Amino acid sequence: MNPTGPLAGTRVIELAGLGPAPYAAMLLADLGADVIRVDRPQAADGFSIPSSSALSNRGKRSIVLDLRTAEGVATVLDLVAGADVIIEGNRPGVAERLGVGPDACLARNPAIVYGRMTGWGQDGPLAHTAGHDINYLAVTGALHAIGEHDRAPVPPLNLLGDYGGGGVFLVVGVLAALVEARASGRGQVVDAAIVDGVGHMLASVHAMLNSGRWRDERESNLVDGGMPFYAVYEAADGRHLAVGAIEPKFFAEFVRLAGIDVDPASQYDRAAWPELRAAIRAALAERAQAEWASVFDGSDACVTPIASLREAAEHPHMVARGTISVGDDGSLRPGRAPRFSSHPHAAASSRLPAPGEHTEEILAEIAALAAPADRSA
Repeated sequence: MNPTGPLAGTRVIELAGLGPAPYAAMLLADLGADVIRVDRPQAADGFSIPSSSALSNRGKRSIVLDLRTAEGVATVLDLVAGADVIIEGNRPGVAERLGVGPDACLARNPAIVYGRMTGWGQDGPLAHTAGHDINYLAVTGALHAIGEHDRAPVPPLNLLGDYGGGGVFLVVGVLAALVEARASGRGQVVDAAIVDGVGHMLASVHAMLNSGRWRDERESNLVDGGMPFYAVYEAADGRHLAVGAIEPKFFAEFVRLAGIDVDPASQYDRAAWPELRAAIRAALAERAQAEWASVFDGSDACVTPIASLREAAEHPHMVARGTISVGDDGSLRPGRAPRFSSHPHAAASSRLPAPGEHTEEILAEIAALAAPADRSA
């Protein structure tokens, strides 16, 4: 592999796991890092995505090692000696028991950045308990805020916790620590916790709550569907439209194009919202989704048809930017994000390595790195 991007020349060791840690390693690979995934020799657990379909493995190399053996642990530490970053997503204490925890890795390479990804964090009352995205969102208050007011909260897939509050924050921490390590020669541990990341992303909601501009209840606020001009509506064909006409000038454009007889100046009159919502619902139910898409196309009304995952891959804007591509086998593949002016033609690798595919190659690299030291001994 010949990775390109701002992280070209950076080596990352990923101890194979699930969810946000592999995603973080994928993002680093997309940015040009040489990511070596240390896969386990065990059979599939029945829950993991097969390696042939696991997009989080794209652009990486794979070595299979058994960390229950002294040889496997020694090889991981050999990899650490020539790496810049190591990432793991086990429960607190597991990596230490295996012999590849922060102390062992920093002893081998004092400049290594040791990224740790968990749901609850490395300490706290829940640190050693199991959990998933839905549990982490529950304790932060985020889950309580999502959904209709008269129904149970709705899990926002696992995008908000696992990938937003988890994987992305791990990458931010790793990159910040990497900058410091390259300046000081000293590595450190990055404790990335999903609850911390989600709590951080709630900053604007907390600010509105603190100022009295946010009600601590679902579907009662600016961006939770409480405002009738920031909500989802059904079209005549049962498909849906997303309306986000928050600003007065956008709202005025929306009601004009939708043919809704309402004074735009009354937009923020809460007492009139039930009537306004009913008027919007009735108007948008008169035409099919595609007809409305044509009406609002090119305008600033902030109305878009809601696409399915496969429809999104065919949307002209997604196609133009390469945001989502479709493989020859029909598989959907996200593009690289963000984009860099110095690497305008860099594209995310579509190569998905088989577990252990690069074992011999990587072992040969380790041996080559160790050879000069052996000759001088």
